[in-house]
Amino acid sequence: MEVTNLQRFDGSHVTCTEQIRDQIKAHEMKINTEQVPVPKDLKELVSLLRQVFAHDYVNVDYVTKLIENYKSNAKDWRQYAKYDPHKYTRNLIDEGNGKYNILLLCWAESQGSSIHDHSNAHCFMKCLDGELLETKYEWPDDSQENQEMKERSKTVMKKNDVCYINDSIGLHRVENTSHTRPSISLHVYIPPYLECKGFDQQTGKARSCKITFYSKFGNKVSN
Repeated sequence: MEVTNLQRFDGSHVTCTEQIRDQIKAHEMKINTEQVPVPKDLKELVSLLRQVFAHDYVNVDYVTKLIENYKSNAKDWRQYAKYDPHKYTRNLIDEGNGKYNILLLCWAESQGSSIHDHSNAHCFMKCLDGELLETKYEWPDDSQENQEMKERSKTVMKKNDVCYINDSIGLHRVENTSHTRPSISLHVYIPPYLECKGFDQQTGKARSCKITFYSKFGNKVSN
């Protein structure tokens, strides 16, 4: 039985002792990355994630593979796709009984996020349509003021590509760089969070950013 990249909800790694293995078995945790199911649609993916997150551990490799195995189909997520011409939108699909949440993010042409952290949460992201540019950054050096953020890498995500990040990996920004085509992405956050930090690229200064939803379960949220 293969156990890889096993972490707690706070992102700390777990040494897989016999006691941990017994706990895993008791919770029927999915840990074998060679036997990951293939969801037939988004509804089944949501159901499988609910089973996977029914315990106290997160197997990053297993969850990544499970999300990869779902092949995007617009009829699955069209009801959640709500755009705003002025900013990208966060549309809640499933709130995971408060333990995690699943969101559909809609990026109109040339829209993007700020550089941000994830408040000690795991973040899994899948491109469902269009293309997205993910840029990773180092954490700013607290000992130096007004220092430009250091870029680590750039990754172009195409349809069905999946990426993962948490705060130990660094910070990132996500952008739809196309001037002619919108993009859609699926995000899984565990645990969910209501606030994160956004960072100024030129100075590295942080500010608190409240997490809000543009719609919930296919219905636009009233302001």
